[in-house]
Amino acid sequence: METIHGNTQSLKSSQIKKLQQIYEQREPSHSLITPEFAQAVAAIATEIHQPICSYINRRGQVIRVAVGTPSQTQIPPEQRPRSDAERLSGLRCIATQFKSEPPDEASLIAMVRQRLDALVVLTLADGKDGKRGKDNTDLVKKAFLAHIVPNEEKPWEVISSLSSDNLIEQDFDDLVDEWEREISESAVGMPFQDILSDTDKVLLVGLKTDDISQQRFEDGLQELVRLVETAGGTVGDTVQQKRSRPHPQTVVGQGKVEEIALSAQKIGANLIVFDRDISPSQARNLENEIGIRVVDRTEVILDIFAQRAQSQAGKLQVELAQLEYMLPRLRGQGREMSRLGGGIGTRGPGETKLETERRAIQRRIAQLQQEVNQLQAHRARIRQQRQKQEIPAVALVGYTNAGKSTLLNVLTHAEVYVADKLFATLDPTTRKLVIVDPETQERRTILLTDTVGFIHELPPPLVDAFRATLEEVTEADILLHVVDLSHPAWENHIASVEAVLAEMPAISGPTLIAFNKVDGVNSETLALAKEKYPEALFISATHQLGLDTLRQRLLQAIDRQVLQVPSS
Repeated sequence: METIHGNTQSLKSSQIKKLQQIYEQREPSHSLITPEFAQAVAAIATEIHQPICSYINRRGQVIRVAVGTPSQTQIPPEQRPRSDAERLSGLRCIATQFKSEPPDEASLIAMVRQRLDALVVLTLADGKDGKRGKDNTDLVKKAFLAHIVPNEEKPWEVISSLSSDNLIEQDFDDLVDEWEREISESAVGMPFQDILSDTDKVLLVGLKTDDISQQRFEDGLQELVRLVETAGGTVGDTVQQKRSRPHPQTVVGQGKVEEIALSAQKIGANLIVFDRDISPSQARNLENEIGIRVVDRTEVILDIFAQRAQSQAGKLQVELAQLEYMLPRLRGQGREMSRLGGGIGTRGPGETKLETERRAIQRRIAQLQQEVNQLQAHRARIRQQRQKQEIPAVALVGYTNAGKSTLLNVLTHAEVYVADKLFATLDPTTRKLVIVDPETQERRTILLTDTVGFIHELPPPLVDAFRATLEEVTEADILLHVVDLSHPAWENHIASVEAVLAEMPAISGPTLIAFNKVDGVNSETLALAKEKYPEALFISATHQLGLDTLRQRLLQAIDRQVLQVPSS
């Protein structure tokens, strides 16, 4: 059976079948639309009382049927016919709506971005007053025809208040030839060429609630920009709203949802990213309203982790985190995922494809958890061997991109991957650090471990999946908390790291704070940090400033820790 796209959740199976019958319609290639087709889509749209969009190619074949507005039911770029810069896509959209107004700006922008040959909007009688004839011939009140024009400011033209006869009389082949000739001969050419890109064009959405300070809100949005860029996307614009609390269905208010949809169309966004975690139902509601994929901050972080994972251990932990995040989001992903319906092989005690997929994911999660447990046991054996050798261990912890890997490389001459990106390091790396005791001139060995960077509200699936890695932190004798003092939100970063550490099992050793990147800090920030953290170290890993002091402070902390062990 052909797939019905868009918002189909509230539809009955009989209505789905009627929508699928639209695929069987065949329009003459020279006709924009026939009266029979107009009445067919009008009848089902009136029955379900929702807008419908049908996409037709130049051979008259219906290639896509969707429930929703033109902006909500766009064809994904990878499924659109390929065309050169001066030609239209070869597809037209026949849409229905219940208001007797021209198509809105979001629908027109969607037409331009998809390079549609034309957009025909049929305005329908409401259908609730019972004033239509028995043969449904009066369902279509009037129609609007829109097409692309080579104009940078307003790249469309709308022909208003057409009757069914006007539409039928139009020779569609001649119209398309004329429109394409105008585009090719114009200096402007095809509008919105920036849509042709391999990277995600992202619209960010920030919600400021009463429990978040303005500074934290702004810092969070700036961090989300970095996260999106690290994941490989390009941020086109940001939409913000202030509410006392999130809307239970759509996170933001209905008016803001419409603004988001319009902004996304204007910049050509193919992805909406929220600055907070959103529930599966909220994501589905937003996607139905906007017609573009919606993800939250956690999903962006998971995507970065998936790109960064290099070792087998890192990959299995990332896969576990992604599956645990995905599982509750499988519910209600669309009727096309279900086998239940009518016909041979679809009745009886069979299970839906959705249930089958959920069962497979649950089995995979159980398998991955077992592998993580084995990894955990393996790391524990390695730590026991180190403890037998009585070599003290120091774990580098800190906010992502604080400079932990750079510090490890400088101190131990390791060759750990370093980049000015978030989450450049996922796999823990342990190296030996030899320090000469200034009093005895004895060479002392310390094991220094670089760990995954933390972030504000580190997603719970990651904390759970990376428990084998994070145990390197809990089992260390000393924690060296590296802080990027040059970052405007360094105080919030300290609080976020301490919050993550507080959720872990008890950490026996003390924590030293090392403020990094002091070479890029003004005197006021330096004075404030020294006042708030008088015991802290101030270093620059890249310029090798303060590293001798750091080495000696590590020895002192280890010696104090050794003296405290017998008395405990």
